[in-house]
Amino acid sequence: MSNLRVAKNRIISVTYSIRAEDGEILEQSDLPVSYLQGGQTRLFAKVDLALQGCKEGDSVDVRLAPEDGFGEYDPGLTFTDDLENVPEEFRKIGAEVEMQNEDGESRTFYVSKIDDDTLTVDGNHIFAGKTVNFHVKVGSIREATEQELKSGVVTNPGLH
Repeated sequence: MSNLRVAKNRIISVTYSIRAEDGEILEQSDLPVSYLQGGQTRLFAKVDLALQGCKEGDSVDVRLAPEDGFGEYDPGLTFTDDLENVPEEFRKIGAEVEMQNEDGESRTFYVSKIDDDTLTVDGNHIFAGKTVNFHVKVGSIREATEQELKSGVVTNPGLH
């Protein structure tokens, strides 16, 4: 077990769960996920801050309102089209559709509703508009390599 604590430019491996306010598990990762603390792939700011200074084996619980987490639900990110205009492979709930706006920016939309003759896609995150509770447990901490610091990407997380 390392004596290191969670700090900027260290590689942190965590397991986590995300729960709705009623306790329902929305997402869970029992396999460690590694990231560069303070890097480009930061966690949500409140989770990042709560983990700062933790050591291996420590856990934190953080409540995130929509504005601190997955954002408010934006009804302007839902679009409905005639089913006949949608290719067959996208005609199932949960199918991912990559769409671009007039500026060339891409966003992933999910098929959220299918009626007799229409299909609706939604560009909101599936947890948008929800207050969620993060439970994060620190598995391991190590110094980042020079390559990881330059790229912001964890390399060979299992080899260190």
